[in-house]
Amino acid sequence: MFGLFNKNKKEKQRKSIKGFYSMIDGDSIDLSEVDDEMFSNRVLGDGIAVKPTSSTVVSPCDGEVTLVSETKHAIGLKNEDGIEVLIHIGLDTVSLNGEGFETLCKTGDQVKVGKPLVKVDRKLLKEKNIQDITMMVFVEQNGYTLSNYHTNKSVESGKSLLVEYE
Repeated sequence: MFGLFNKNKKEKQRKSIKGFYSMIDGDSIDLSEVDDEMFSNRVLGDGIAVKPTSSTVVSPCDGEVTLVSETKHAIGLKNEDGIEVLIHIGLDTVSLNGEGFETLCKTGDQVKVGKPLVKVDRKLLKEKNIQDITMMVFVEQNGYTLSNYHTNKSVESGKSLLVEYE
């Protein structure tokens, strides 16, 4: 009988966790493992990466689309707490000038966790010998502290918590 109260308390704690969810299906890795110094050295900011197993990039948070790059390989988002993230799809994908990417959002769109943002032609990237690793970089933390990076695990887009903050 007393366990019932603990269960409700644990559920409330789970619901109160603030975080960013996976932006694509795959395997999460530490940003330091990305084969690009700009990301691995955290020049743009701290973050996390996913080696994808699917082709659709989704919103990792509820918020607003603040950037859709002309080359369609990068999306900026600002969540309801003012934290800004950059989702960067692949390495050296800017050279494709948008080829292989279909944007499903535009600047100013309001999005929820799991909302599709970009479809990626992973076959084309592979043919052009371009890594499709996808990074989520925190470019503005708005006074919040990032914690609990969930790396080295299989993740599901829009459902697996990747980074918590407080």
